[in-house]
Amino acid sequence: MSFDFKRALKKEVNVGLHEQKIRYGVGSALLLTSVFLGNIPLLLLGSALVATGFTRWCPAYSGLNKTTVDPNEPPAACCGHDHSHSH
Repeated sequence: MSFDFKRALKKEVNVGLHEQKIRYGVGSALLLTSVFLGNIPLLLLGSALVATGFTRWCPAYSGLNKTTVDPNEPPAACCGHDHSHSH
């Protein structure tokens, strides 16, 4: 398995909904812990996990051509809102 740097910059949804929740939880815990300990590396790691959870894009996964998106889960929304209903 090789790392493709050009593919790593291609933004595509590659973080599944289940993993997104895990990234939010672990990232938030690391952020909170970093505040109490004054630990900058924990702050950076927590921020990265929350950011990749929010965007559902992980550059490392892109570079490794990996995805945790379940084919049966709903597609990612553009802004977090459901646009399927009509007015």
